[in-house]
Amino acid sequence: MIQIIPAIDLIEGKCVRLTQGDYGQKKIYNEHPLEVAQQFEDAGLTRLHLVDLDGAKAKKIVNWKVLETLSSRTRLHIDFGGGVQSDEDLRIAFECGAKQVTGGSVAVKNRDLFESWLNQYGGDKIILGADARNEKVAVSGWEEGTSLWVYDFVEEYVEKGVRYTISTDVAKDGLLQGPSYDLYRNLQDKCPELNIIASGGVSDIKDVEKLAEMNLYGVIIGKAIYENRISLDELKRFLA
Repeated sequence: MIQIIPAIDLIEGKCVRLTQGDYGQKKIYNEHPLEVAQQFEDAGLTRLHLVDLDGAKAKKIVNWKVLETLSSRTRLHIDFGGGVQSDEDLRIAFECGAKQVTGGSVAVKNRDLFESWLNQYGGDKIILGADARNEKVAVSGWEEGTSLWVYDFVEEYVEKGVRYTISTDVAKDGLLQGPSYDLYRNLQDKCPELNIIASGGVSDIKDVEKLAEMNLYGVIIGKAIYENRISLDELKRFLA
């Protein structure tokens, strides 16, 4: 059964969504992320993808207090990302209650550091963020492109102990036009043992069904929930 993982993206402590990672296309959905997290929990969801967009821009954790609040006042399994680029950031994230931490930019720009995290914490705690634009890895809140093919990038890290990856097709994110199925199929072909979490583009329950049929590990859903394209009730049938 596919893991349903709702998303909360944070700017200035508020629950927002961007379109294609553009900070200029920001929409605030709720000024109180705890309310949103509690709604997810009340609906029977058990997981949360929490992204510090301020942190992604600042290249260090910014919204750690929100993480601390959500982890202490809900029972949600929180994976946290955005701005985790040092040992200190990682320590803060885990101390504030993250169960898993996603590293994206750091896995590109400081491979030795990311590998040290894998060695210290293990592949169950450290998630590889592998976001792509035109199948090339994108970093720093998607503001920077690279020449790295996403499939080679992920395969190299699987060989070093990565077990989970969150992969967003930047071109799809926030547009509600459907996920990048080909991206995930190609990742599956390249790394069949990898737990792949799809992110970006989910527009309705049919997208979730299709991703579930592909036997992906999980799917992150953000804007479709906030724009009432998918109801929390609809997601209950995917809950174990």
